[in-house]
Amino acid sequence: MSPAVSFAGVESVVLDIEGTTSATGFVVEVLYPYSRERFGALLAERAQEPAVRRAAEQVREAAGEPEADAARIERILGSWLDEDRKATPLKTLQGIIWSEGFARGELVSHFYPDTIPALRHWQAAGLRLHIYSSGSVAAQRAWFGHTPEGDLIPLLDGFYDTENAGPKQSPGSYAAITAAIGTDPAGTLFLSDRPGELDAARAAGWRTVGVRRPGEPYFEQGVGDHPEAAGLDEITLTRSTP
Repeated sequence: MSPAVSFAGVESVVLDIEGTTSATGFVVEVLYPYSRERFGALLAERAQEPAVRRAAEQVREAAGEPEADAARIERILGSWLDEDRKATPLKTLQGIIWSEGFARGELVSHFYPDTIPALRHWQAAGLRLHIYSSGSVAAQRAWFGHTPEGDLIPLLDGFYDTENAGPKQSPGSYAAITAAIGTDPAGTLFLSDRPGELDAARAAGWRTVGVRRPGEPYFEQGVGDHPEAAGLDEITLTRSTP
């Protein structure tokens, strides 16, 4: 079967995770409950760790409850999980918990069958690969470091989240990543299942492909007027220079 999408002159590929490289269902059904069960102990026992303390303060600020104690923060985090809110402090605390779970071997990440071969092929072709996810950088590194095929971090050149880049539906976040990776916007391709993210990337001058996988939350919504692929194996990329 011929590729659904083909691009020339691509130097960098930036990928979303949920719904793009990996199943959202795995994150919601496995990782979310794992973190929910451990928020309380993390907040109670490690409150003085800088990352935990900062995230707790961010929760209090976002909730408008400056006096919220650990138990109240845990309840707020639980409600945000129920809403699937992409809140930075939630993602920070999840990242801490997940990183430790992956390191202990209690968690192993999930990838669609077409993902890892595509990443390896693109890297071998000289493309630079980056991740931009609402999950924290710590969570992203744990995800790619503990896969069914071992450590995939060497395939990747950078990790970006809502803290070091910004909100995923803001064109300014993509401009910030452009500045960080040093690739011309026109030579950067973004892959995501979410139309709002694709729109923001295109507004920043990037090229885009909507990855539309059956069973994913955004499948019925579609990807707007962006090029569409059902998997990474339907995308052929070539660089402008050897």
